[in-house]
Amino acid sequence: MRLSVLDRALTRRGDHPSQALRETVRFAQQVEELGFHRFWVAEHHGVPGVAGAAPAVLAAAVAAATFRIRVGTGGVMLPNHRPLVVAEQFGVLESLHPGRIDMGLGRSVGFTGAVREALGVGREAAEDFGALIGELLDYFHGDRPVHAVPAEGLNVPAYVLAVGSGAETAAEHGLPLVIGAHRDLSRTVTAVERYRAGFRPSRQLSEPYVVVAVNAAVAATSAQAETLQIPEAWATVRSRTRGVFEPLVPAAEVLAYDMTERERRLYDEARESQLRGDERQMARTLTELVARTGADELLLTLNTYDPADRLDSYRRLAQLARQPEPSSI
Repeated sequence: MRLSVLDRALTRRGDHPSQALRETVRFAQQVEELGFHRFWVAEHHGVPGVAGAAPAVLAAAVAAATFRIRVGTGGVMLPNHRPLVVAEQFGVLESLHPGRIDMGLGRSVGFTGAVREALGVGREAAEDFGALIGELLDYFHGDRPVHAVPAEGLNVPAYVLAVGSGAETAAEHGLPLVIGAHRDLSRTVTAVERYRAGFRPSRQLSEPYVVVAVNAAVAATSAQAETLQIPEAWATVRSRTRGVFEPLVPAAEVLAYDMTERERRLYDEARESQLRGDERQMARTLTELVARTGADELLLTLNTYDPADRLDSYRRLAQLARQPEPSSI
């Protein structure tokens, strides 16, 4: 099973976003040493707790600081950009780091009206996602009147994030699907089944390929693992109650806070889709996840307050990948 990493460059309270970005680059170097397959960065605009706003730029920094690991985006939100510009950006990346660049593509637009206005896009822009992907791929194949000079003729694998109708779009274009493990896993399984049933072979891919993204934490004990995902879960609660995804705070501070009934409900919901445990528990949990979804690859994410705790979790995950599958008995 291929294990890969998604990093969103989340900030911590009191730190400047520049520190989060530098930590992302260093983290990529560390997970490369651990043997992970690929390292992706994300795109968020106008979010105080997220420094990752320019994925192509950050991917360039990561690729320049690493040697073997594949580097890409999870993803570039295509409605926010012109396909020609995206093709040129990834053409440059692939030219500078041949054979190591991935192009993960999403359909989301800005989270607020002010952000969408600043980006010059409306909610309706997401409805053109399929057409935008087609135009983008045409530039790599030289099938447009205008030529994306750095990209034309290069092989940069495209991946589709399953947001909204993303599963159907991936199937229609014959591209790999990247889908989050929903807290109701049956919804994830159903979307994967639709993707596989509707898949059309393409120049890039002859058979379906599924990447399941999951928030996963491993520690020496299940109690220690339990605390690792608390800071991000709490930031998610704040985003839903205050409209702002805030910088991460220590888990102990969250646990000491007297949550309202609504905050507690949202917090519990945020925790439901997070997987955690010691090595033995997580070996079984991830094996079961792969069995149920038919995943070809897991894209792992974890954001916690202490970078050392995060690295320890990924080190343990890498060790799990090198061990035999656990017995079902």
